Amino acid sequence: MTGRPTRRDQQGQATVELALALPLVAIGLLMIVQAGLVIADHVATVHAAREAARAVAVDGRPGVADRAAADAGRTGCRSSVARPAEVGSVLRVTLTCPAPTEVALVGPLLPDLTVRTTAAMRVER
Repeated sequence: MTGRPTRRDQQGQATVELALALPLVAIGLLMIVQAGLVIADHVATVHAAREAARAVAVDGRPGVADRAAADAGRTGCRSSVARPAEVGSVLRVTLTCPAPTEVALVGPLLPDLTVRTTAAMRVER
């Protein structure tokens, strides 16, 4: 058959296009969801670092930063504390937490991330 294609020749074209495009759109949406989860992990880590810095500013005993980060909802984190002895000076707490990529289909394709943040506060006691 030659000449112009008829409407009968194009039956099912939209279905085929949808079948080809839908997996790409779904993976794109899942990647957006995964990015949102990583951002949420970063925000939670910033909050936990601030809580840890506040706890260390008031109580300088070892392990206070880790307990404060766990109480703020971030478990499995490593903390590093630089606390000067004199009252009024600035201490720094660095918190490093895992941010796993767990979204179906997309998570296994991406490496697990590590979120790291630092909070500073004046020593109170």
